[in-house]
Amino acid sequence: MVLTQYVVDFNQSVQQPDLQDRRKTVDKMANIKRICAPSMRGQLQFDEIGYWSEIKLEIQKEYAAAYSTILAAQKNPSLHHVYIDAFAGSGIHLTKVAQEFVLGSPLNALRVQPPFREYHLVDIRPEKVESLKALIGPRKDVIVYQGDCNKILLDTIAPRVKYKDYRRGLCILDPYGLDLNWTVIYNAGQMKTLDIFLNFPVADMNRNVLWRNPANVEDTQKERMNSFWGDDSWHGAAYRTDLNFFNEPEKQSNEDIAEAFRKRLKEVARFARVPKPVPMRNSRGAIVYYLFFASQKDTAEHIVLDIFKKYENRGAR
Repeated sequence: MVLTQYVVDFNQSVQQPDLQDRRKTVDKMANIKRICAPSMRGQLQFDEIGYWSEIKLEIQKEYAAAYSTILAAQKNPSLHHVYIDAFAGSGIHLTKVAQEFVLGSPLNALRVQPPFREYHLVDIRPEKVESLKALIGPRKDVIVYQGDCNKILLDTIAPRVKYKDYRRGLCILDPYGLDLNWTVIYNAGQMKTLDIFLNFPVADMNRNVLWRNPANVEDTQKERMNSFWGDDSWHGAAYRTDLNFFNEPEKQSNEDIAEAFRKRLKEVARFARVPKPVPMRNSRGAIVYYLFFASQKDTAEHIVLDIFKKYENRGAR
């Protein structure tokens, strides 16, 4: 019953064109979140997110609004713009500190005005897909996929966003770790139709692959890194060639590794515009991941740089 009321309030917030009415609905939703927390937790284990992830959601939401406004206004030719979320989740997150519910990136995108023409939402876990479907309800402009996004993006979604068909898209690549294949990133750059936000999971890399003594890393973890990076050239980016006092290769900083990947996005994937990523930090100040943005357009880079600047000093709490 509580979940049903939450769905009703979300759908009303999407449908109401008046900004003041939408704000009232959001305030009402905030109260419902506190009241319904116990019963909703019993139905599905929602992902708990830190403050850094809340910042990421705000950045993506703000850019999505600017992107959709520009693309919807494009004439001669008009462009059919779509929203893609490769790790869409359940649609709702739970904040770690306040234990309050917040909308995830796909539901934020559905509230953007003017709206995207299509929404393609993917998650590998069936229970999260079911939650997402329940929250959104039946809509012809929304397609929810359950399965491996690496395959679905390449085989099913990418063919629907071709340059020659005047299609464009904003794609959110927010893997839980090293769960994204370079082929997807490379293809996005080659298509020339997509702007992407990419979570560069440096915490997973440091925990499982980028050890001070790389000889001790398991082969399965190296393969995960190869898959994300596209080949084994990450080793040259992550370690200096000279050995340290312990006769081990010296590990490079997180910033150096992120910069090497930024160059790879530009030089290999062929994104024309790849600004420096925003480091997202936890409550202890440690970098959890870098938030990358990549596009083919100067205007897109200018917009996202303004947004990054707004949030760059708010990545830790």
